[in-house]
Amino acid sequence: MTFELSPEHETFRAVVGDFARAEIAPHAARWDEAHHFPVEAVAAMGKLGLFGLVVPEEYGGSGADFTSLCVAIEEIGRVDQSMGLTLEAAVGLGIGPILAWGTDEQKARWLPDLATGQALAGFGLTEAEAGSDAGATRTRARLDGDSWVIDGGKQFITNSGTPLTSLVTVTARTGQADDGSPEISAIIVPSGTPGFTVEPAYRKLGWHASDTHPLSFADCRVPADHLLGERGSGFRQFLATLDEGRIAIAALATGLAQGCLDEATEYARTRIAFGRPIGVNQGLSFQLADLRVAVEASRLLTYKAAAMKDAGRPAAELKQAAAMAKLFATEAAVTATRTATQVFGGYGFMEEYPVARFYRDAKILEIGEGTSEIQRMVIARSLGLPVA
Repeated sequence: MTFELSPEHETFRAVVGDFARAEIAPHAARWDEAHHFPVEAVAAMGKLGLFGLVVPEEYGGSGADFTSLCVAIEEIGRVDQSMGLTLEAAVGLGIGPILAWGTDEQKARWLPDLATGQALAGFGLTEAEAGSDAGATRTRARLDGDSWVIDGGKQFITNSGTPLTSLVTVTARTGQADDGSPEISAIIVPSGTPGFTVEPAYRKLGWHASDTHPLSFADCRVPADHLLGERGSGFRQFLATLDEGRIAIAALATGLAQGCLDEATEYARTRIAFGRPIGVNQGLSFQLADLRVAVEASRLLTYKAAAMKDAGRPAAELKQAAAMAKLFATEAAVTATRTATQVFGGYGFMEEYPVARFYRDAKILEIGEGTSEIQRMVIARSLGLPVA
């Protein structure tokens, strides 16, 4: 038994970390201020092979494990959460469903460009009245001859309106199951399809350089062979997608917490007050010590869950591990931003320092891909408790 990443993973971490510090960190504040989605950064990440990590070589990827993807997300997120999220969503939500349930024809058509970062894909699940209760989706799709006709709308969809976006996979009601519950299916909708409208981007508290839009569908017609997986399997598909996504979000949160620890520790070493570094004061040093423990615990939970995914552990076990990793790591990240801004004092409130951006970026980690409350429900159910 080992609780360490392999030497290959650590070598890869160093490569991605060097890239992030050289190609992303110097520009992150400018992208954030301008709410600019940096296509050039996505292209650079694509050249490094980050989008194709879990994609088989036959489709232009490297066939690496899920743990490698988490390492990359953590290191990118350590300097810029927006770009870390772009990578996480592009692979976990964009590529993942096609890789898991796509036909050979769908994989051959879409995966090569997605794997190289020449294209991005979104995943349309959340709606105005179907957030945590994603099964309450109201978007509908009816089969009309050899086409699906989609009507409805989606909210908070990442990577859905970039110049590189080639498709969005959408969940929709396609009928009624035998037990009376809604039949939900997943359908691939190519960008530019008539009736598919990408609405103006949101103005968000954080993740300013990440692309996020509401989407609307009005008599949007796509070929019948754009159904992803079996008809009626959409609910099961997106639950599995979210389980993997929660591990990846935990990696993103771990990167944020580590970035806060990096910045706050360096500041505590060099900031002089009353003739000595402020880090000599236990009021700060103990907070940073606690943050160091939280970062390590987040990392252990995250990579244990990633290892379980790579080992093919049963879905129920993976769901519990993913929920624990996301819950702990995201809440630790929010705490880390409070600690870091407090260490910086008044400077922590200024956009001149990355901890201010980290502070704004952190909160959504406790909400996206399943709120902390949802994670606690999943964990409580795994304990056999009668959770509603």
